[in-house]
Amino acid sequence: MPRKRLTQVFPFLLPLRKKQKVACFYLAMRFDGRTYAQKKVDYTLPYQIVATSSLMVNENSGQDIQFQYNKVHNLKLAAKTLDRILIKPGEVFSFWLLVKEADRFQEYQEALVLQDDKLTTVKGGGLCQISTVLYWLFLQSPLTVIERHGHKAESFPIPPSEIPDGVEATIHEGWQDLKVKNETDTTYQIQIWFDDSYLYGSLLANHESPYRYEIYEQDRSFFRENGILYRKNKIYRKTVQKKTGTVVDTILLLEPVCALKYQPQGITIQEGEHCFG
Repeated sequence: MPRKRLTQVFPFLLPLRKKQKVACFYLAMRFDGRTYAQKKVDYTLPYQIVATSSLMVNENSGQDIQFQYNKVHNLKLAAKTLDRILIKPGEVFSFWLLVKEADRFQEYQEALVLQDDKLTTVKGGGLCQISTVLYWLFLQSPLTVIERHGHKAESFPIPPSEIPDGVEATIHEGWQDLKVKNETDTTYQIQIWFDDSYLYGSLLANHESPYRYEIYEQDRSFFRENGILYRKNKIYRKTVQKKTGTVVDTILLLEPVCALKYQPQGITIQEGEHCFG
């Protein structure tokens, strides 16, 4: 059995520990020598590199639907600080550096998060949906991902999406961030908007890209180990030259393994040990 953290033994210390961790988190960024993207403009760059959408309300959570509506509220607050941000050459995008004060517009509401493998609610919950959308956009560009964290567990089914399972970016202020660096000579821009049902995101640029990026999944399987059901797969990225259709490069991006706290329908499960391989 893993050793419990001090805050698990003494829960009353958690707020103090969080304040300390968050303060150190931002202090480290202040002195790390990087230039962070923070400029927001009132116009959009002319070339769209990639765009996507994500259904906001998940009716399969098994929890009070109000928490889903609260999540939508939180997503719209975070988007106020992200929409139309420029990522200039040499700059680093940090999700939390931009989102940390989003609640100055309105107060965050209680929404679902997974903490210590348990589903709970916190103010500002659900923001990983917007960080996942951004990660998906970044993967289809020349931007370099320098920090990203995947979910270790899934509490309920996720609505169908073009984003493959395992391609997500979970965030936790003070602990886990999403960061990308612009190592090109092109300026990029984030655009985020909403309708009644969907969150939309696009990545724009001041120059047209000669390449497109195709993300795809292979080798999906499910297995049970020590009584826990897991999903594993492989995520690849193919770089294609637009003019000729020539495949320039294919790389293995991720090999995610995720514990499932629900039973998917119509799957074949491998039983036995050593399935992590």
